[in-house]
Amino acid sequence: MLKNILSISGRPGLFRLSNRGKNMLIVESIADGKRTPAYARDKVISLGDISIYTDEGDVPLWEVLESVKVKSNGEQVDIKSIGNDAAVREYFAGILPNFDREKVYTSDIRKLLTWYNQLLAGGITEFKPEEASEENAEPEA
Repeated sequence: MLKNILSISGRPGLFRLSNRGKNMLIVESIADGKRTPAYARDKVISLGDISIYTDEGDVPLWEVLESVKVKSNGEQVDIKSIGNDAAVREYFAGILPNFDREKVYTSDIRKLLTWYNQLLAGGITEFKPEEASEENAEPEA
């Protein structure tokens, strides 16, 4: 699911890949549904390609988002009420206890929580990719 959700540098919010054009992508804002082009010069990254550094390696973003969903009971996270940077890092340690404290900045954690809230507001509540969902499915008898 996250493969089609994009973050574009310099643009607020998240976007859903809608279509491809010549030398550009047509993206749709998750917040308001407005379609705009993203050109080759724009830095576009798929949320499906993002991972979080941990002490043992990298954890895919979808796993972290699933953990946030469990911790917040599927509700949006009130980032401002969490408090200062130390409190944000402590909150994130409850989600991903072994995150690399040197490589993962507080701004990264705030961005991740903001993305989580934007995805929920856009009606996206399933973060597992189809391949992971199929691997975890029960075999048919």
